[in-house]
Amino acid sequence: MARRSAFRNRLKRLLLGLPLAFVLLTTAQVLVLKWVDPVGSSFMAGRMLDAWMDGDWRYRVDYRWRADTAISRQLPLAVVAAEDQRFPEHHGFDIAAMQRAYQGNQRGRKIRGGSTISQQLAKNLFLWSGRSYVRKALEAWYTLLIETFWSKRRILEVYVNVVEFGDGVYGAEAAARRYYGMSAGKLGTAQAARLAAVLPNPKKYSAAKPGPYVQRRSRGIQRQMQRLGGPSYLDDCCRR
Repeated sequence: MARRSAFRNRLKRLLLGLPLAFVLLTTAQVLVLKWVDPVGSSFMAGRMLDAWMDGDWRYRVDYRWRADTAISRQLPLAVVAAEDQRFPEHHGFDIAAMQRAYQGNQRGRKIRGGSTISQQLAKNLFLWSGRSYVRKALEAWYTLLIETFWSKRRILEVYVNVVEFGDGVYGAEAAARRYYGMSAGKLGTAQAARLAAVLPNPKKYSAAKPGPYVQRRSRGIQRQMQRLGGPSYLDDCCRR
């Protein structure tokens, strides 16, 4: 009886300790990356694993980290114009955009989702693709941590470095070299807008050979960049 009671007590302490361990581990992950540039992301690891499972052992992702000062200011603006125009204002979750997305889905309309750049970064950096309540809950938790501990500038810097701009092409520098033969610091407005235009589905849409959808979306992003006021729109929240 005593042995059974001791086992139950140990099990209880273990179960009570798991949530605390999860909080400490995930918080440490986010805090470290506040100062340390990531060597990769969960999405990159998943893509390499897929290739290796298909027998392509030579496959490597194209990822080259660059500090935000080495990336054209047009690209963060283009990403914000395309994906999350209220990025400087919200704290990780755009409730109005989420409501519009939900209402559109209920009516059967295909519209842009309500995820913010912070949410997309949380998913790309720490989680996996797909849809499940568990992943969405983890995404929300990591988003909260990112917005709590990182500056808006750091969020944008990491996002434009790890987001996928084409199959296996991750980040501004790899995309600029692959598609335009230049460094990310030299990207112009049109080039940045075209990269942002493929973000809904970088495996389907191409920045190198843009079809009608990418061309049309790219022009719309450029117009929105002008309406926002150019790169100065991000100065208050993301001052260099």
